[in-house]
Amino acid sequence: MKRKILFMLINMNIGGTEKALLNMISELPKDKFDISILLLEKYGGFMNLIPSEVKVSFLDGYKEMKTLMENPAHKNAINFLKKGKVIKAFRLILIHLLSKLRKDRTLFYKYILKDYPSLKDEYDIAIAYAGPMDLISYFVIHKTKAKKKFQWIHFDITKIGFNKEFATKIYSEFDKVFIVSNEGKEKLLKLIPSLRQKAEVFSNIVSSKLISEQAVVGESYRDNYNGVRILTVGRLSGEKGQDIAIKILARLIGDGYNVKWYCLGEGHLRNKYETIIKGYGLEDHFILLGATSNPYPFINDCDIYVQPSRHEGYCITLAEAKSLNRPIVSTNFTGAKEQLKDGETGLIVSMDEIEIYKAVIRLIENKELRKMLSLNLANLKNKSTYEMEKFYNAIS
Repeated sequence: MKRKILFMLINMNIGGTEKALLNMISELPKDKFDISILLLEKYGGFMNLIPSEVKVSFLDGYKEMKTLMENPAHKNAINFLKKGKVIKAFRLILIHLLSKLRKDRTLFYKYILKDYPSLKDEYDIAIAYAGPMDLISYFVIHKTKAKKKFQWIHFDITKIGFNKEFATKIYSEFDKVFIVSNEGKEKLLKLIPSLRQKAEVFSNIVSSKLISEQAVVGESYRDNYNGVRILTVGRLSGEKGQDIAIKILARLIGDGYNVKWYCLGEGHLRNKYETIIKGYGLEDHFILLGATSNPYPFINDCDIYVQPSRHEGYCITLAEAKSLNRPIVSTNFTGAKEQLKDGETGLIVSMDEIEIYKAVIRLIENKELRKMLSLNLANLKNKSTYEMEKFYNAIS
């Protein structure tokens, strides 16, 4: 009899968390698991990559919930008053004040989900996969029926909005809390020591076989450029550090290096970055390629891969560049030293423009170093089998 698993996350946007889920699903034997995905939003460039045998559903009424979560409490209350819903407005303000006083949003999530029924189906395992995303954590604990419930944490909790009081209460109700790096685990336990018996590291799954297959199909660079191609993959947002990459490229061009820097990904800072690129006169040198569901031909065909992130949980794009044996420069974000060994499988530097610049120059000028890093990466063993064993042990 198949075991029933439910994964819950926000949407299927083109991002590391979503890709990690797809990779994990690809590792679960179809004859042993019946997999369902519950999304808050019917959205994302990875929607069409969900395997046909996976059941997909969406949270009814999330649009209204999102409005309540994103708008200031007074604005929501005013909207209720305009509709003549005086009691609703009063109750919302009261809950908001109590939540602020306790520094805990549990009451708020209980309020917005009070009329939402529990899911009809019962599962062997229900997983809050998008964490930390408090609504999902609350929903999995209070609105799903499952023999075991897991929380997944994909981000550096010290770099994002993280409600300690809420997490202390809700995470204690999960059977297991998986964190995607050792460093991330230690940061969580420093904040919430009571989770020590539940917390376990689970590195994001990267399917080397799938990556290798997709790396030789689909679109790659079209510009017939014969200089050094540098690539960065990630959504266009502050934590990913593309603004730093633009400044580094300006230095490289100013110093006479024959390079182009490409960025795969889309995001809310595109216009800002386009302005910065234009300000440096780099329109022909720093190329925003947009988002793609298959970045692997671009990664496979670049000369140097650079990850200039300010913070990460477990950087799946870095893992993908590793899988394709690319020479890598990475900043020292949470988990970087668990993914790379400095000087052997990549170069790890501090989050500093000059340090990244120097490391990139090392790889541009030293082809033998690039070859050595690539060869060492090619000799690494795939960790996916070991990580999946952790999951099987947790559900047994």
